Amino acid sequence: MAKIKVFIVEDSILMQKIIVDILSGDPDIAIVGTAKFGKDALENIPKLKPDIVTLDLNLPDIDGLQVLRKLMVVFPVRVIMFSAYTQKGAEITMKALELGALDFIPKPSGETSLNLYNFKDEIISKIKMAATIDLSKRVFPKETLLSSKETAIKNIIIIGASTGGPKAIIDLMTGMPKDINGAILIVQHMPSGFTRSFAERISWHAGIKTKEAEDGDQLINGAAYIAPSGYHMVLEKSAHVKKGYLLRLDETPLVNYVRPAVDVTLFSAAETFEGGVMLGVILTGMGKDGLEGVKKIKDKGGKVIAQDEASCIVYGMPRAIVSEGLADDVLPLNKIAKKIVEYINYG
Repeated sequence: MAKIKVFIVEDSILMQKIIVDILSGDPDIAIVGTAKFGKDALENIPKLKPDIVTLDLNLPDIDGLQVLRKLMVVFPVRVIMFSAYTQKGAEITMKALELGALDFIPKPSGETSLNLYNFKDEIISKIKMAATIDLSKRVFPKETLLSSKETAIKNIIIIGASTGGPKAIIDLMTGMPKDINGAILIVQHMPSGFTRSFAERISWHAGIKTKEAEDGDQLINGAAYIAPSGYHMVLEKSAHVKKGYLLRLDETPLVNYVRPAVDVTLFSAAETFEGGVMLGVILTGMGKDGLEGVKKIKDKGGKVIAQDEASCIVYGMPRAIVSEGLADDVLPLNKIAKKIVEYINYG
């Protein structure tokens, strides 16, 4: 059985020595390289082709997150974050995981702490577990080296749902092409803590890059963004990309008793988006969230698809649209993806 090849990126020479010592003691692991600087890591990792990279966030030349972003573009690899920052900054750790890192190992107490030896079994276990993960099934967000074609958004699709929505959205997204020419915004009424895993499920099932939206995210074509629980998601023009757009998150008051609200995202799209097809898709759910927003996008020439009653778990949100005569199409769930593609391709 071939050994697991590991490359260590660590700015502290003492910490680097400790990690090498811990991993070298296992007969199934081989250290193929080390780097103190991010630049050296990016140069040598594609050449040495390790199975696992351990990556420190605190590097002297390039921020560890920037190294991770670039690495996932030039040489997607299994990465485990390894930094003291991961203990204090859950936000930084979550960002690293969103960018493609598989796991993280916190450094105890300090940068030069010998207490790391106490975590020997955990470190080795995580290295071996990561080595079993099939990279071909991972969907990495393309956050670097984006071309103007990827960031200039011609079409936009806003999907809103509530009760029964998670399964309906996965089924709908699975039916759409992975290279759809547009950006997809999803607003699903969902309790706090679930939207990130929901985004991951969509990525796995549909193969469309899907992430829980973060404030300032640059929209790219062929990707989907889910409004996080507790935040409204709105569209903003990019100052740097023609026909480019950013996402903004806010905690302004509840709308229709919820946050995120479909109406808020639809309003912002109607006010901000310029260019090709603007499409609102209202799926199963209670209440009438989306009704007022749909009126706004219709006023701006947008199109609206409502899920039909027979395929809805709860025919509330779509009913509100249909009863007002605002739906251009009322379709069973299994036919909506095809209709979306028709609108995107033919207007």
